[in-house]
Order: sequence, then C-alpha cells, then structure tokens
Amino acid sequence: MNSIGETGFAEKDEPAAGPTDAIVRPTKGLVCTSDVHTVHGAIGERENLTLGHEVVGIVDSVGAEVEDFTPGDRVAIGAITPDWGSLAAQDGHPSQSGGALGGWKFANEKDGIFAELVHVNEADANLAEIPAGVSDEEAAYVTDMMSTGFAAAENAEIPMGGTVAVFAQGPVGLMATKGAALQGAGRIIAIESVPERQELARTYGADDIVNFEEGDPVEQVLALTDGEGVDAAIEALGSSQTLEQCVEVTRPGGTISNVGYHGEGEFVRIPRDAWGVGMAEKDIVTDLCPGGRARLRRLLRLLDTDRVDPTKMTTHTFAFEDIDEAFELMETKEDNIIKPLIDFE
Repeated sequence: MNSIGETGFAEKDEPAAGPTDAIVRPTKGLVCTSDVHTVHGAIGERENLTLGHEVVGIVDSVGAEVEDFTPGDRVAIGAITPDWGSLAAQDGHPSQSGGALGGWKFANEKDGIFAELVHVNEADANLAEIPAGVSDEEAAYVTDMMSTGFAAAENAEIPMGGTVAVFAQGPVGLMATKGAALQGAGRIIAIESVPERQELARTYGADDIVNFEEGDPVEQVLALTDGEGVDAAIEALGSSQTLEQCVEVTRPGGTISNVGYHGEGEFVRIPRDAWGVGMAEKDIVTDLCPGGRARLRRLLRLLDTDRVDPTKMTTHTFAFEDIDEAFELMETKEDNIIKPLIDFE
C-alpha cells in the first residue's frame, strides 16, 4: 500500500532477522477483507506498508538464538505475532501486547506478508511446523480464519447442546459455525443471504439458515427458539447493526461473542431494552486472532486428523503478480468470492 486508497508493487530492502527472529519465504497466502479495510484507512494513516497477514512458507534464515526452527522448515505464521514478554501477554491477552491490537504487527505496525521474504518476530513462539499430511493451502487457514472463527465459538461459552446464532457467513463466520459444531452446540443458526455461503454454512454444521433479506433476522431467530433466544450469538461481520441484533437474540445470561472487524463509524450501539438496561447479564466478549505456536499446532492437528476442511472456502486462486485482482474482488465481493488463495511459487 503506497498510501490510503492506493496500492501497487514496490521494491524494498530484504528484511534481516534479529537474534530471536526468522525470515520466511512465502508459498501460499490468503487475502483478508481486513486488508481492504486497511487500504481505506480503517486503522489510520499508513504509508509505504506491505499488506497481508495470512501466510505459510519455508524458513529462509533464523537468528542466532532461535532454537526450534532451521532453514528449510515448512511453517505457518500466526497472523498475530505478539511480543510474549509484554504485560498484556503475561496477563493472558497476547493479541493486545504493547497496547490495543499491539499483537497485530503485519500490515499494521510493520510490513505484511505479500512479499518475497517475510520477517517474523520471536520465531520460536510465533511459528509452527506444518505436518507432512497437511497441504500449504490448508495450513494457510490456521493463521487467521480458523483461529479467529474458532475463538468466537470458544469465547461464546456455548453449553453442550446449546443454541447459537452466527451472524454472517463469510470466512470467519463459517469457521465460527464449524467451531460451534466442534464445541458441541446442539443447534446452530446461521444468518446469511448469499446462497453459496448458506450452502457452505450447512456443510460446516449449521442446522438452520436465516435469510435477512426475507424478514427481520431477530424475529426469525426468536421464532426458531420459541421466543427464548439463543444461549450465545456470534458477530462475525463487523457491523453495528448485527451487533445490536446479537444482543437482541441472546437470552438473559447468555454471551455475545464479537470477532467482527468494525472498520467504519465512530461508535457501535447496544440496544438498551434488549440489554436489560444494562442488567440482563448478557456478556459481550471480544477477541482479535489468538496467536502463538501452541494455538497453531492445535489447529494444524485438526487439519491433520481431518476434523475440518477449510479449503472449501477457497473460491479463487491468483498468482502473486496478480494479487491486485484478488484485492479488487475482495472489495466488491463479486463473482461469489469467499476467499482468494495467493500462490507465491
């Protein structure tokens, strides 16, 4: 990204690894809608910043103090690469290390992954080796989409056999739906209007589909639950309206889990009455994208044991030199795009 609203290729110096860092040569990556938000200024002014944060590749070089990785290793890089010694990380919130969103470094605090070489801080903590039975395309999904979507389900505290509504079935929402199924939800209600995404939602475990173009989604969810509401609602879009709807469909004592990227507007709203004027004991929890080697290894294990196939979300593939086409489609959402895979090789 040259500046807000402008993208293009640029020549830059090769990154160098510090003592605890690694340099990785990308093989496969994914374009995220949050990259489009960044281009349009959602996280503030940025100039001369390489975009992207979802990637796997081959270790090119490592710093002198890196113990667990060597050149040639096939690795996944967490989209969030915290400073694990930060106070936030020590308090159990590594995504926020160094301040709000401080664990989000790629295409925020430093150059991202759409490059020939990628710098990874604290390599031993922020890389994970990819099992032989897992493809690079599969592994690319653990870096963000699976980690974020599954965190939404984990944070929602869905009771075994409980009910959950997942608002929006983009890549994160689809993985939240799958995560809810893996967590043992008894009924999963997916809110989505696009037929292809509705079909994928069912593939990943949705029991009911609510099409918001056919009527008020709150009324539809309440009707499906006999007016009781759901035990948990997941906001996976990043819209103030859908966050309000999550509050409205959640029963008293339930949980609203937000992983949507609210990239527009100065405020989000909470409906006062549905919130019980602040006393309905409806918890609103948020998360970024849990990072770290332990997290990545667990997600890779789910791929290696065939518990989930995220590649069903790959609708388009682009060569690295054609990445501008992928960005354009992710902005317009034309051609039924869900997730574009970038091939660096």
